[in-house]
Amino acid sequence: MYQIHQISAKMTALFDEIHKMDALDQQLISLLRTDARMSIATLAHKLKVSRGTITNRITKLEDDGIIVGYTVRLRPDAQQNEIHAWISIAVEGNETRAVIASLLGEPGIEEIHDTNGRWDLLASLRAANLSELSSVLERIRLIKAIQNTETSIHLQTYRTSSKT
Repeated sequence: MYQIHQISAKMTALFDEIHKMDALDQQLISLLRTDARMSIATLAHKLKVSRGTITNRITKLEDDGIIVGYTVRLRPDAQQNEIHAWISIAVEGNETRAVIASLLGEPGIEEIHDTNGRWDLLASLRAANLSELSSVLERIRLIKAIQNTETSIHLQTYRTSSKT
């Protein structure tokens, strides 16, 4: 029971840190998700701040456990054993923009779509294995204002578009 309490306290602390991110942090994460190899100078230029500010922000995001690593994006067919899933998200009240801002910082999310009907958002997820997918889902479910989620794992594709 003590371990569960410790894990819960750590997750609460991480959740609190995630919500301390401002618009600049969110924009920085968005740019890094697009190209994690983007130089500090390029990031600073695009965000109209100094290189020192970018360096400090990245260091703080890493130290706080918000940025937990950097990765490479591959063509969808390049990694056959990767798990692909979709998560449908219901958002409480008028908090969709805040939830989207938080989701943009999640490395396991490939795409985010606004939808109509029962669910407010639909996100495409990719993970190397079930354990990684579980971690992604756990982080998503900690986001304040997410009321409910439903996840479906992609099993097989029968038709795709010819877009590359």
